[in-house]
Amino acid sequence: MKAIETKYLGPSGHRGARIKATDHDGNSITIGYPHELSGMACHRKAADALCEKMGWEGALIGGGLGPGRYAFVFFTGPY
Repeated sequence: MKAIETKYLGPSGHRGARIKATDHDGNSITIGYPHELSGMACHRKAADALCEKMGWEGALIGGGLGPGRYAFVFFTGPY
């Protein structure tokens, strides 16, 4: 089972705000902050982008870890 952690990265002098999604095997992706979304939806978009990059399929469920951080896991139970 994979766990994906996302983290908000604030803007710098060279880049705008971003969201980074990583797993504990070192796979990661960073997306520009999706201003059309808010809160957990922004982090979900980054987690979905990592799943797409890695070819992972399945339903994700997530929750907050603290300010600007979320975790997502694949839901494998009955719907």
